[in-house]
Amino acid sequence: MKTLFQSASVLLADLASTFVFLAVLLLSPHFPPVIRANAVPIGIVAGIVFGIGQIAWEYARRKPVGVMQWLSLVLVIAFGGASLITHDPRFVMVKPSLIYVIVGVVMLKPGWMNRYLPPEAQLYVPDLGVVFGYVWAGLMFVSAALNLGAVALHLNVIAWAAFMSIYAIASKASLFLIQYSVMRFIGVRRHRAREAMGSAAGAEVVAA
Repeated sequence: MKTLFQSASVLLADLASTFVFLAVLLLSPHFPPVIRANAVPIGIVAGIVFGIGQIAWEYARRKPVGVMQWLSLVLVIAFGGASLITHDPRFVMVKPSLIYVIVGVVMLKPGWMNRYLPPEAQLYVPDLGVVFGYVWAGLMFVSAALNLGAVALHLNVIAWAAFMSIYAIASKASLFLIQYSVMRFIGVRRHRAREAMGSAAGAEVVAA
């Protein structure tokens, strides 16, 4: 389970600046009136600063910065800047859809998930890793469509922030649990079957 959650950290990191924006909007009712009235631009700026901070932190730790992280930062600055200039938060609201689509396309590569699985899973259920890789890609595309069509273009920014926060966590956590349960159940059965075959083969050798 730990390894599976570590593999999801990449996506969460790419969307982290958006979550910062969402957090500012959802907490805005508790801010002083002046800040509350400017919650959207403050949230946008906070997201941009956070995105830049992510890259700076990786450099400070001398760790390589992935292409997706750079792309995420560019999108944060571009869409955040567009929202600030036009005073239209929909630019920021649409950005997660682009991230989801890009990640979904990457996830269409067969077997991409297997490199993130623990050794036991790679040994017993690599085929399920391929299947769930496509399932995750599907979830990304569904999330992109949901955000773009049913949410970003129809809900106000506060309602959108609340919905996307709940949906993003619930959908991914649910799929993680389903994947872990299925792979563990089938992996254990295959492991026991392989052990039984090995024991049977050993008994035949002794008998011979």
